[in-house]
Amino acid sequence: MWTPKEDRYKIITLAAITTFTVAIHYGYVFQPLFGHVHWIHALHGRFCYIPIVIAASWFGFRGGIYSATTISVLVLPFIFGRDFEGQDVVGELVEIVFYYFIGALIGWLVDREFLARRRQQEAELQVERSQKLSLVGQIAAGVAHEIKNPLASIKGAASILVDDNTSEDARNEFGGILQDEVRRIDSTVSEFLGFARPKETKRERTDLSNIISSCARKVVTQSEQAGVRIKTEIADDIFVTGDIEKLHQMTLNLILNAINASTEGSTITISLAKIDSHDAELTVEDEGRGMSPAELERVFEPFYTTRAEGTGLGLAIVKTIVDNHKGEIELISEVNHGTQARVVIPLFSEGDKI
Repeated sequence: MWTPKEDRYKIITLAAITTFTVAIHYGYVFQPLFGHVHWIHALHGRFCYIPIVIAASWFGFRGGIYSATTISVLVLPFIFGRDFEGQDVVGELVEIVFYYFIGALIGWLVDREFLARRRQQEAELQVERSQKLSLVGQIAAGVAHEIKNPLASIKGAASILVDDNTSEDARNEFGGILQDEVRRIDSTVSEFLGFARPKETKRERTDLSNIISSCARKVVTQSEQAGVRIKTEIADDIFVTGDIEKLHQMTLNLILNAINASTEGSTITISLAKIDSHDAELTVEDEGRGMSPAELERVFEPFYTTRAEGTGLGLAIVKTIVDNHKGEIELISEVNHGTQARVVIPLFSEGDKI
């Protein structure tokens, strides 16, 4: 969109061009050099179309008409103040008619193009609003679904706990259930808030090798409980420009997803290496159940999950983190043959703005 300051510069430019063309008409430019010759007047007639076309292109129909009117008013004293023959006067007036015709035609075409662009932009905004409303509906439904089930468990456990006939063992059991379900709701709400209102991504020199090694160590307990072996191939001293906390969250989500998708006795391979002088690649590969092409298309959608106990926010958050680090993520999967998550992140450069 043009600003008033840019419009002012355009008007000044048009005024300068118009002044130059009218000066040619009155003989102030070429006539002192070449004398009174016919070709100078003919040249002026052609020059007058330039500011009209420019004005119509910049300001539409009104710009073309205003420019044509300005030039016409400025040259009329020249036409009627000289001893022109009747035929010459008619020719000059016809030229003025063409000024208006060209200004109006080009201005109308430009206005029509502006209108078409505006309608297209409005249509795109409407589609974007519809998509956002649809996403809000999906998120609301997802949150409601994730909270509804634990609330039902909490309600049942609470009713048993307040019953005077409940035994002490039953109280302990259902008290534990109540705590577990509260933690589940808290985890769901925390993940949702992390997705809906993410913190600003910090940009600092970060040791990605150290982050991934740390994440691999932290999931040892979960992997042992699932009967899954973790194999690491992590190159040392790979630095990127990014947020330590968010990169840690991204890596942990990818590894935990791989553990949840793996079968007992299988292996998860975590690797990190430079792929060229500009990028590093993190790969988390499992030998689990894999995903179908239809599942892969929706895997980054908020609240889409193939696990009954999952919130469906993990990979959506991962995608957001990767995008904020100017990286790329790709999932390659085949049913019953496992899944490979590939994340490419730019390496740290001395020229990076931190």
